[in-house]
Amino acid sequence: MESSILVGVGPAATSCLYLSGLIQCCRKIKDTVQKLASDHKDIHSSVSRVGKAIDRNFDSEICGVVSDAVWDSREKQQQTLQMAILEHLYQQGMLSVAEELCQESTLNVDLDFKQPFLELNRILEALHEQDLGPALEWAVSHRQRLLELNSSLEFKLHRLQFIRLLAGGPEKQLEALSYARHFQPFAHVHQREIQVMMGSLVYLQLGLEKSPYCHLLDNSHWAEICETFTRDACSLLGLSVESPLSVSFASGCVALPVLMNIKAVMEQRQCSGVWSHKDELPIEIELGMKCWYHSVFACPILRQQTSDSNPPIKLICGHVISRDALNKLINGGKLKCPYCPMEQNPADGKRIIF
Repeated sequence: MESSILVGVGPAATSCLYLSGLIQCCRKIKDTVQKLASDHKDIHSSVSRVGKAIDRNFDSEICGVVSDAVWDSREKQQQTLQMAILEHLYQQGMLSVAEELCQESTLNVDLDFKQPFLELNRILEALHEQDLGPALEWAVSHRQRLLELNSSLEFKLHRLQFIRLLAGGPEKQLEALSYARHFQPFAHVHQREIQVMMGSLVYLQLGLEKSPYCHLLDNSHWAEICETFTRDACSLLGLSVESPLSVSFASGCVALPVLMNIKAVMEQRQCSGVWSHKDELPIEIELGMKCWYHSVFACPILRQQTSDSNPPIKLICGHVISRDALNKLINGGKLKCPYCPMEQNPADGKRIIF
């Protein structure tokens, strides 16, 4: 009978224990969720402000900075952008990507446009592999034009080749001395550098890496020769060292916030006609020395950049203003300088070119 009672009570007790454990588990889950919510309250608050911060700092209508009437047609803009991207790809050595872009965009690119970039990339790839042959061949074939640019590219290439022979140890001494004849055309300009390299031969038997001339073996010379070749070759071929696309992007990152503020002011004051030409900006924007490619004069009176139709004019007193400002300051056939008391004849002003 006792066994039958135990059998009858057993399932009920088990159910009670299971239900009690389930209730405790639910209570623990609820407490854990509340604790997590409390611990991460600050994070949730920050995340909820991300959207507002994006809306506040980013303008989805960047194209609205200036009216479309200022720029060329949409097709012309697209073609100009595609050519800028293509030139950037060629300049960065991404030749296969550039060819794919030509095919998909149906751009008609002449071989004359691609050839300088192909040649530059071929020589730079060889320099990265410490092969001086293609660069030396190119420098010798363009020697006269490089000299007109006061370039020291050919000398630096010969110097690096001489250093490679020195690194070969005493076995390369005779070959290095024979190669030193290449320095003769540059002796009057690079005398000091040639003397240093000749002096290093004294330590060749002891090991150049343990001598006062160990700096000649520094690997930084390879990075320097790549930069020198890129700069001088681009200058000789009429190319920019940096692609126009990368320069435009960097300049835009600096100028865009200023232009957005100007847009807001123009809309507020209803003076949308202030900016009506694609070759000028309504205000000056400082982009830094890196983006200075030519001299630009801004009239101190009218606060606008001069142009071919409105050139800078030098007055007799030495002050310089724009022609438009000069015409506005004429009173009774006389001109009084806005910076000094001198009166003068407007016809005596001379155009200057920076």
